[in-house]
Amino acid sequence: MDLDVLNMFVIAGGTLAIPILAFVASFLLWPSALIRIYYWYWRRALGMQVRYANYDDYQFCYSYRGRPGYRPSILMLHGFSAHKDMWLSIVKFLPNNLHLVCVDMPGHEGTTRSDLDDYSISGQAKRIHQFVECIKLNRKPFHLVGTSMGGNVAGVYAAQYPEDICSLTLICPAGLPSTTDSKFIKQLRELQESKCIDRIPLIPSTPEEMADMLKLCSYVRFKVPQQILQGLVDVRIPHNEFYRKLFLEIVDEKSRHSLHENMSKIKAPTQVIWGKQDQVLDVSGASVLASAIPDCHVYILENCGHSVVVERPRKTANLILEFLALLHSIDNNKKQA
Repeated sequence: MDLDVLNMFVIAGGTLAIPILAFVASFLLWPSALIRIYYWYWRRALGMQVRYANYDDYQFCYSYRGRPGYRPSILMLHGFSAHKDMWLSIVKFLPNNLHLVCVDMPGHEGTTRSDLDDYSISGQAKRIHQFVECIKLNRKPFHLVGTSMGGNVAGVYAAQYPEDICSLTLICPAGLPSTTDSKFIKQLRELQESKCIDRIPLIPSTPEEMADMLKLCSYVRFKVPQQILQGLVDVRIPHNEFYRKLFLEIVDEKSRHSLHENMSKIKAPTQVIWGKQDQVLDVSGASVLASAIPDCHVYILENCGHSVVVERPRKTANLILEFLALLHSIDNNKKQA
């Protein structure tokens, strides 16, 4: 073989090897960086843009797609210790022309974190109202979606600011009493009795604890590589002190049953979606909401746990779209009558 040709293959091979080796090294040494790149890539691929909004000296971070139109805008509130990008799996199955807004909840990701802030459910609802006013989302009533802690906040928001919303979707919401203790509640009681409350199952500090948390939150058993588990932990560890403070705040008497205390004030048409095998918040909460909210549509998903958004994103997106279409049809019939 000609020496120049051989050199060309060596150079080409080296050029290809560099990014491959860099990727492998990143996966082994900095898995948390790959996780951030993953979310950045999917935001770009799905057309979600990140923006910031300021209310006095308080900063909200959010992502959005589309513009307000004849259909209601959709505001999405994530759960405890998550962030706005958790909704990407559902965004993938929603029409591009829908106006979507996903905000980082108070103290999470890019939204301001302050020791002086009120992280009770009511306090968080007030902050979200400030965000809504900042971006003028309530110029027209919008559809509000919340999951877990975010579902608790969404329900309280709907009760306290009824003029802002036209409809509501609650996905496995917190804030309700239950006649049946979930696996998570039993674990918390055991930890309290043994005085090991620092070991909260939803705040992992090791890859093993992260794997346990994923098993607790999901019915589907995802096979997650050790390096990815490490990356997920690495991303969370710097925030674990805040998560502990927040957790103790939202399970305090002031917030523990906030949704239950406010659900009779919810007047907007409401959709409840719950995983039948939820081990964090028992599915019996769905019937509690159905009995208190006049126009309540309940959907129980078989073979699904607490992480409905991750486990059944297509089904959840379709349920939300069908619910909005139903409400639009009802509204049109009223206008024609």
